[in-house]
Amino acid sequence: MSAPKIALLGAVVTTLFASVSLQAAEALKSVGAGEGQLDIVAWPGYIERGESDKAYDWVTGFEQETGCKVNVKTAATSDEMVSLMTKGGYDLVTASGDASLRLIAGKRVQPIDTSLIPNWKNLDPRLKDGPWYVVNKQTYGTPYQWGPNVLMYNTNVFKTPPVSWSVVFEPQDLPDGKPNKGRVQAYDGPIYIADAALYLKSAKPELGIVDPYQLTETQYKAVLDLLRKQHPLVHRYWHDATVQMSDVKNEGVAASSSWGYMVNGLQADKQPVASTIPQEGATGWADTTMLHAEAKHPNCAYKWMDWSMKPKVQGDVAAWFGSLPAVPAACKGNELLGEQGCTTNGFDLFDKIAFWKTPQAEGGKYVPYSRWTQDYIAIMGGR
Repeated sequence: MSAPKIALLGAVVTTLFASVSLQAAEALKSVGAGEGQLDIVAWPGYIERGESDKAYDWVTGFEQETGCKVNVKTAATSDEMVSLMTKGGYDLVTASGDASLRLIAGKRVQPIDTSLIPNWKNLDPRLKDGPWYVVNKQTYGTPYQWGPNVLMYNTNVFKTPPVSWSVVFEPQDLPDGKPNKGRVQAYDGPIYIADAALYLKSAKPELGIVDPYQLTETQYKAVLDLLRKQHPLVHRYWHDATVQMSDVKNEGVAASSSWGYMVNGLQADKQPVASTIPQEGATGWADTTMLHAEAKHPNCAYKWMDWSMKPKVQGDVAAWFGSLPAVPAACKGNELLGEQGCTTNGFDLFDKIAFWKTPQAEGGKYVPYSRWTQDYIAIMGGR
């Protein structure tokens, strides 16, 4: 992320915590024997033990080495992750930037001691001290993976990659001569408002949108108007990766925001699918493995955070999920990812991604996330 973006996000974080008195749990002083169990909330495809494909297994080796049995609860949205961590009963969560600051502010996660994580030295310098997980000079977790929210498209419909997000936002005929109505999808999550804002930043420069997560009332109204206009076009508001892949295969979906995970899966299934980042750029995510404030298995949790930063593990995850490793060394010599895997997945696009973050009001200057949540639920309901 570029310096201006980091400075801007840092200002948001300062505002967020100005009224919050954090009483962080005492960090582990040393890593001892594992407790025998580890409970993780994760995105689908993030924690694999070879059940989907025996070649992709970064859990079995960890369990054998540490004696920590890994249990995974998958979550489809950041809001679901926040809800699960608020209820408790989990040790770790792979939180995106639109969840991590909420978890910190809500005291659901605790600071970690990076000196207890030997593989921390492998971290991509671009991710170091990211303000979505480092607050008040305290580090709340280990970076896991990052990547853009791509535009997935059917190559039988689009003989050349679409150049604009307009194919999912604006009513129009697609290159096959048929309307896009009922053939596009949108993400089932309030953070998708930022995707529409990013599109309007280029499509309507007169709005003066600078940051798609910091919208004035006028800008916000224009974005909601676009999303309401999009609603009749939408086949489904997706949040389940498996359901979206099924829709592309069986329901005639021609274009949608998506993740590399679904694109990879569909291509492996010989489906006519590809992805692109259009001229307006893309939103994206930088995910952090965060430790619950009341984790029952902190030693196993620390062992997993260290394990997850091994180049081999990072490369395998990136190959399976279609993402980018938080460890640059993972880009070389990984049989599953391949020598060009990082380039293909967008390793050099870091500065072009508008990374997810939780919108804040900043004293009334911008529309807060609570409004995003309420209004997007209404839009999905046709209101």
